[in-house]
Order: sequence, then C-alpha cells, then structure tokens
Amino acid sequence: MTTKSQKTVLSDQAWARWTALLLLALGMFCAYIFMDVMSPIKSLVQSQLGWDNTAFGTMQGSETFLNVFIFFLIFAGIILDKMGVRFTALLSGVVMVVGATINWYAVTDMFAGSSLEVWFTEHLNYIPGFDELGVSPFYEGMPASAKFSAIGFMIFGCGVEMAGIMVSRGIVKWFKGREMALAMGSEMALARLGVATCMIFSPLFASITGTPKVSSAVAFGVVMLMIALIMFIVYFFMDAKLDSQTHEAEEKDDPFRISDLGQILTSSGFWLVALLCVLYYSAIFPFQKYAVNMLQCNLTLTPNPAESFWGSQAQTVLQYVVMLLCAASAFVSNFSKNKAMKGGMLTLSVVLLVLYCWMGYMCQSAAAIFAVFPLLAVGITPILGKFVDHKGKAASMLVFGSLLLIACHLTFAFVLPAVKSSPVGGVVVAYLTILVLGASFSLVPASLWPSVPKLVDAKIIGSAYALIFWIQNIGLWLFPLLIGKVLDATNPEIVKAVADGTMTEAQASVSYDYTWALVMLAALGVAALLIGLWLKVIDRKHHLGLEEPNIKPSMQAEEAEVADAEL
Repeated sequence: MTTKSQKTVLSDQAWARWTALLLLALGMFCAYIFMDVMSPIKSLVQSQLGWDNTAFGTMQGSETFLNVFIFFLIFAGIILDKMGVRFTALLSGVVMVVGATINWYAVTDMFAGSSLEVWFTEHLNYIPGFDELGVSPFYEGMPASAKFSAIGFMIFGCGVEMAGIMVSRGIVKWFKGREMALAMGSEMALARLGVATCMIFSPLFASITGTPKVSSAVAFGVVMLMIALIMFIVYFFMDAKLDSQTHEAEEKDDPFRISDLGQILTSSGFWLVALLCVLYYSAIFPFQKYAVNMLQCNLTLTPNPAESFWGSQAQTVLQYVVMLLCAASAFVSNFSKNKAMKGGMLTLSVVLLVLYCWMGYMCQSAAAIFAVFPLLAVGITPILGKFVDHKGKAASMLVFGSLLLIACHLTFAFVLPAVKSSPVGGVVVAYLTILVLGASFSLVPASLWPSVPKLVDAKIIGSAYALIFWIQNIGLWLFPLLIGKVLDATNPEIVKAVADGTMTEAQASVSYDYTWALVMLAALGVAALLIGLWLKVIDRKHHLGLEEPNIKPSMQAEEAEVADAEL
C-alpha cells in the first residue's frame, strides 16, 4: 500500500497498468492476425496467383529470414536496450505496416502486369552465397508476386519480432512487483485469439467485394496493423507520462554480449531446452499456415449458398462472438475465488465451445473449424502455469506435451483421411485433434519458458532468451518451406496434371495428400520426446530443479497466511 510519504505514479493505479497491457496486447493481437492472414485462403492463393506449394512455403518462411540470417533479432534487442520501450514500440509498428503494405501490393491487380512484376520475374533468381548454402529466400521460377510478397513478409517479420520483445519489456515495466504472471498470461491469451480471428475473418474479407480476392484478405490484415500502430502510439504517451512521474530513465536489460555465449553454450540443459523450443514451435506455427488447406483436403465439406444464413456474414460475426465469450469465460474461471462462480463460468465455457463447434460444422468452413485451435489453450494455460508454480514437474510436462504432439499429427496423417467419407465423423475427429494440439502447445509457455532461469545465471538471462529466439526462428523459417517442398514431392501426379492442364489450380489446391508432410511434423514430436526424456536425466543428474515447483513450500505457507489474514 502506498503511504502518504510515497508518491503515487501511474503504474500504481490498476486501471492504468491494465490499460497499458491492453494496448500492448491488442497490438500483438493484430500482428498475429496478419502473420497467418493467407493461411485460411491458401487454396485461393494457389488458384488466383498461381503459387505452388513450394512458392507458398518459401514466402511464408521468409517472415523470419532476416531475423535468422541477417541477425536482425539480435539488432532488435540492441535497439530496445539503447532506445527504450517507447521508441521501439513506434518503430516496430511502422516496420510492420511498411512490410505488410508491400506484401499486400504484391498480390494486387496493380502489381500484375506492371514493370515491377517484370523486374522481379527477371531478377532475384540467384542470390550469391545464399544459393550455395541452400538458404536463399528466392529461387528461379518463383512467381514474381511471391518474391515481392516475401520481401514484404521479411520486413514485417522484423517488426513483429521487435514488437514481441518490446511487449515483454513493457509488461515488466508496468507490472514489476505486481500481477506480472497474470499480465503475461493475459497478453499471450489475447494474442493467440488473433490466430482464431484470422481463420474466421480472412475468408470473409477475401470475398467481401463479391469476387474472392487474395488482396482483399491481406488488406484486412494491413488495416489491423494500422490499428496496432495506433495502440502503440497511445501506449507511447502513457509510458512517457509514467516516466515523467518517476523521473527515471527507462529500465534497461543487460545488452546481448558475445562474451555471454561461452557461459550459455556450455550448459547442456540450455541446449536441450533450446532444441525443445525449436521443435515444438516448428511443429505448430508452420503447421498453422497449412492447417486449413490440410482440412480442405481431408474433410468432406459442402459450401453453403451465400444467400443462406450459414453462408452469410452475419453467421460469421455471430460465431466470432460465441468464440470470444467462450475464451473469456474459460479464462476468467481460472481466477474466480467463488466456487459457484468458478463452476458456472467453466460450465458456460464448455457449453459455448460445443455451440461454437456446432456452428463451425454447420457453416462447412475449414477455416472456422481450425479457429477452435486456441480456445482450449486459453482456458488451461493458467491452470498449467499454476501447477508448475506450486507442484513443479516442468520436464515431465514437456514429455507429455511431446506425446500429444505426436498423437495429433499422426491422427491428422492417418485417421482423418480414413474418415473423410463421413461428413460428421471427420469434423468430430478434426475438432478433437485440433483442441488437443492447442492444449499441448500450452505446455510450452507453462513449463518450458519458466525453466530457462534455472539453467543460466540471472545476469545473462536476456542473452539466453535472445539466443533461444534466434534458434527458434531457424525452425520457423525452415519448416514452412519444407512442408511446401514435401507436398509437391509427394504429390507428383497433381503437379504434373496442373502443368499439362488436365487439372486446374483450384482443383489441385484441395486434392493434396498431406500424409508425409504430417509425418515429418510428427517426427519433430518424436525428437522433442527424446530430448525431453534426456532433459529429465540431466535434471536428475545435475539437480537443475526443473521438476521442482517455482514457488517453494515456505513461500506457499506465506501466501496461505496472507490469504487467511485477508479472510
């Protein structure tokens, strides 16, 4: 409690710090929408723009190219350290909008047939050095629109990574000594809802003018990023006000130093956690970019007429409202002190989840079906985090998460195609598998990220996270590209049919066999499982504390005494 002798600043007021969090979270929410804005309309991208799977995968993987190979992720940390949260917020917002605008222009009718298209067709077919290493973001024969779109996505990727680091620092600044864990969990939950929002609204905006257009969906994403920039501008003034009250310079983390690498890289525990991170994220984020098309290829869906309710924009909006209410009630139930209220909110969330799934089935949309992905995660992430805080077992949870990851991708690969002939059974299997996959993904923030401080010295924790993010981005660059290449390589008859004109791009886009691409992702889960088991052995041998609770028994006793005193 603030005494009379202490000056009350903006961050002491609950409404102010939660408003600051909301501004930052909404910015990331909008960024997540643009990140996957083309994913729900991959079939339209292929039929309208003429991109094959390799072109689509190469473009999607380009998001992290500059972060990985030009080390922009490290530069972003230096910018944040030297210039502070406010400057970085504005810079990241502007960079995202610039990159997204380029990405949008590349898929418009204005670009098609322009001199710029001719230039990109004739150039960037060979990049010295990168081609020899096999990591070039372009290749000979890649459509000009995909090349230019990839350049925009690279720039956007720099901005979104910078924004992610900035948001974490901003939360620490406003919530230090307060509800920091709850704030970070809330920000993550809202950001993930951006994925579901994208899945629902991207197809809607693609058809908003009557004739489906890729550029219309991407324009929706650009507008959302402009809103994100506005959120960051408002945050800029709130943050400046806070600093004017504290009369302190912005708190800065220790900068990333090359000398830190020796201490970090000699930790076997760190390497295992870093590898687990890249395997987990590589099996999920790249999959998101293909998930809707995978469902289109493995489910029997009959599009509803546009004049019917289930094919209308009103239904899309209503389904989105149901989704938001489901996520909100599930999240709030975790923090309700009243048992009756907690049970009521949990029951409501389950009812709304079932209602949402039914609506998704009725509208016969693969994008609406996959949009259920983050809903279970939003509800159980606080539960998992609380379990790790009080009971521990972080390494065991990572092993369990790996098993779920393997099971889900193998179900997509073998079970879903087997029930394709059943319109209801296929959708039920898809829903259950997507929900479990989302739940397994919740294990990463709940158990993996809190384990890092146990593996390295507190003074170099920032450097450790920067290195993990860099390693993670390698997977996020590589696997969208690999999925595309595997799809083309394992569907030669479709590639040949499109080439000789016996199959249209539209027909091809919903005819792919995803089996081997999904087996590849399941293999990442197997690798994660083995590393998780190895991590448990290392933890037991070197007493890293990964299986121990974050909150020690003495701390729990103190919390209980405080709770009793409040009662």
